[in-house]
Amino acid sequence: MTVFILVAGAFTGPHVWRDTAARLAADGTEVRTVALTALGGRPADPGEAVDLETHVADVLAVIDAVAAETGREIVLVGHDYGIHPVLGAADRRAGAIARIVYLDAGMPRDGVPALAAVPDQRLREEVMERAAGSGERGAGGELPPPARDAWSRWGSTAGLSGAALDGLTALAAPQPLGTLLQPLRLTGAVADVPVTGVLCTSNGPGVDMLQILVDVGDPALRSLAEARVPFLELPTGHWPMLSCPAALAETLIEAASGGGHRLAVADASRTPAHLRPFLLDVPERPRERTGNTDLYLPDGPGPHPAVVFVHGGPVPAEARPTPRDWPTLTGYARHVAGQGVVGVTLDHRLHAVTGYEVAAADVADAVERVRADPRVDADRIVLWFFSGGGPIMADWLTDPPPWLRCVAANYPILSPLPSWGLGDTRFHPVRALSRAGSLPVVLVRAERESAEIAATVEEFLAEAARCGANVEVIDVPEGRHGFETLDPTDGAREAVHRAVGAVLARLKG
Repeated sequence: MTVFILVAGAFTGPHVWRDTAARLAADGTEVRTVALTALGGRPADPGEAVDLETHVADVLAVIDAVAAETGREIVLVGHDYGIHPVLGAADRRAGAIARIVYLDAGMPRDGVPALAAVPDQRLREEVMERAAGSGERGAGGELPPPARDAWSRWGSTAGLSGAALDGLTALAAPQPLGTLLQPLRLTGAVADVPVTGVLCTSNGPGVDMLQILVDVGDPALRSLAEARVPFLELPTGHWPMLSCPAALAETLIEAASGGGHRLAVADASRTPAHLRPFLLDVPERPRERTGNTDLYLPDGPGPHPAVVFVHGGPVPAEARPTPRDWPTLTGYARHVAGQGVVGVTLDHRLHAVTGYEVAAADVADAVERVRADPRVDADRIVLWFFSGGGPIMADWLTDPPPWLRCVAANYPILSPLPSWGLGDTRFHPVRALSRAGSLPVVLVRAERESAEIAATVEEFLAEAARCGANVEVIDVPEGRHGFETLDPTDGAREAVHRAVGAVLARLKG
C-alpha cells in the first residue's frame, strides 16, 4: 500500500494538507502529515535551538513508524522548505523510501542551507540580520510569518481565494531561524531514491521551459534529464494544496507510480529547438564580428539605421554556440539587413537571474559601440528583446533617448517571475512603461505561451491601457515560446513579416 508522507513548507504545518490528504485517502492511499517542531508539531522547549536537524528528526520519526508496518511503500513529499528535512531524512533511510516528490521545491545540495533557496535577496538579507542578533546559527531566533499581502515574496499566490489566503495567514507560525541557516548534510545515499518533480507553472517554469534550459546547457537540469527524472505540472501558484487540492492529489498519485514527462537528453542525434532553422529562408549577409557584437550589413555605404537584437536567458556561460549565433537571432539580423538596416546580434552575460545588472550594462555598451560606427545612423536605433531579455527593456522604457525609435519584444518576460525574487528590481517593464511617453512598442505574443510568462504580458498590456502607451500587439496563432524555430507555419511566418514591417516602419519613418 502506498503511504504518502507530506511535509509542508515554511511557516505552515499539517493543516495546509487537509483537503489534499482527504482526496488521497478517498483514493485508497494512506496519508501521514508531518508536524514539524514549532510549525504545528510540538512547541519548542524554552531555550531550545530548533534547526534543520530538529525537523529531519521529526520526519524520521514518521518514516520509522510507517516502515515498522509491513507492506508499506513510502512516498515522501516535500513542499518548498519541506524538501530540506525530507532529503535529510531520506538520506538516512534511503532503503525505506520508494520515491521523493519535490513539490514546487528547489534542488538542495549537501552543505547548503535552506536560506539559499529563498529567491528574494532582500528576504535573505532580513533573515541574516535577524540571525546576527540571535547568536550562532540564529539559535532561538524566529522569522515572523508573512503578512497577508506579503506571501507573494515567498511564491506566487495565483489560484488562492481570499478565504484561502486569510486561512494561510491566520494559521501561519514563525519559522525558527536555525531551520533556514543550518546546512543540509547528505551522505549521498539519497541519490539512489527515485524522484519526481511537480512544477507549479504560475510560480516558475514548466516542462517546456525546462527543456529549453537543458538544450542550452544548464548543468543541473542536464543531470536531471540524464537521470530520466519525470516532471508533472500544475497550472497554479506556489500553494497547490490550497488552490487545487483535488488536482494535486491526482498529481501525487501519478507521481507515486513514476508517471510524468522526462526531459530529452542533449545528444548529437537531436537538434535542440533553439538551434533548428529559422522559419524564413533568409539569404546570407556579410557579417563583422567585434568582441561580443556581430553586425550584419546591408548593401550600400550608409549610414543605415540599426536594429539590435537582445537574446533571452539565463543562458549558461558554457553554452555553445553562444546566443548571437542562434538561428533566430541571425535570421532576424539577416532579414533586416536585406531591407537596408544593420542587424546586430550580441552576447550578454545573463547567466543567472541575478545577472541582469551586468547583462544590461553589456547591452548598453554594445548599443553605444553600434551608434559610434560610421556606417550606422546613430539617430535611428531599435532594440528588439527576446524571452528572458525582456526585463532589460525597462531601462530603455524609462526616459527613452530620442534616437531610440522603437522597442520590440518577442514572447518576453515583462515583469520578474515570482520564483526569481526580483520584485523590487528596476528590471520591471510593467512599472517602467508609464515613463516611455510616445515610444512605440511592438509586442509579439505567442498564443501558446507558458502560463507564468503570459501573465507578465497581460500585466504589461493592462498597464499600457491604463497609461495610454503606444503598444502594437502582433499575435502568433498556435505559436509557442521560441516559435521561430519551433513552429515554421504560415501563420508564424506572417507574424514575423508583420513584426519586422512594423518595426522598420517606425525606424525609417
